[in-house]
Amino acid sequence: MANVLTELLELLRLERIEHNLFRGQSQDLGWGNVFGGQVLGQALSAAEQTVEPDRHAHSMHGYFLRTGDARKPIVYEVDRIRDGKSFTTRRVVAVQDGHAIFTMAASFQVDEPGFEHRADSPGGGDPETLVSELEMARRFADRIPAALREQATCERPIEIRPLEHYDPSRPDVRPPYRKVWYRAIDRLPDRNQTHQYLLAYASDFNLLGAAMQPHGVSWMTPGMHVASLDHAIWFHRPFRMDQWLLYVIDAPSASGARGLARGQFFTQDGVLVASTAQEGLMRQRPR
Repeated sequence: MANVLTELLELLRLERIEHNLFRGQSQDLGWGNVFGGQVLGQALSAAEQTVEPDRHAHSMHGYFLRTGDARKPIVYEVDRIRDGKSFTTRRVVAVQDGHAIFTMAASFQVDEPGFEHRADSPGGGDPETLVSELEMARRFADRIPAALREQATCERPIEIRPLEHYDPSRPDVRPPYRKVWYRAIDRLPDRNQTHQYLLAYASDFNLLGAAMQPHGVSWMTPGMHVASLDHAIWFHRPFRMDQWLLYVIDAPSASGARGLARGQFFTQDGVLVASTAQEGLMRQRPR
């Protein structure tokens, strides 16, 4: 398995320090702050480690309360709210320097049969013919701020291939819509929980980017302050993060310095496996 993917899996597995306490290290993607997807993935991993193995996450709802420091570890406190016959509920609080930086509720369910229907995939072409975000970043490395350049151009654990590339250093006005392919760069363990918290990690990419497109701004625009406020995921069906997944994103609203984005993950053969929603801060201060 590629080293960067192994490192990410170790980051998300966490260290158990007590019955309901876990410690996770942080990674710096170049911003100095903890990436929201890291906290999402680690919080889900902490909750999952207190649940019977025959129960899998079907939903999680989280709120980002404070900015996390990427130089410091995070402690995850799990509250075992309920263990029912079919469903298990957990609450997780992520703490850094004595302050809660994130809180999440997650629900787990045993596998059981039921009614079936699903949305159809809008299609996203062949991901093997597309250029990755990493390759584009390396082509135009001179446009990336020096503080971010090394992280932006190094190997990544999850390959991201958008149907249409969007240059954050030169944003133009576009509809609030994106289609992006995701896949881990190497084979992963045959364990459903691992794929779920990897998807939680990856799902934080691109959502707010779509919400900024109609306004011709990006996170690199001078004066822009962009941050996740809350994040929800619903897991519908089993999937593998080491196989291509199409992330279809739309952003139906922006108001009050906030943007709302929604996403759907489809397998390459068109099966809907997960849905997401996120509201984020999109505040532009005077230059």
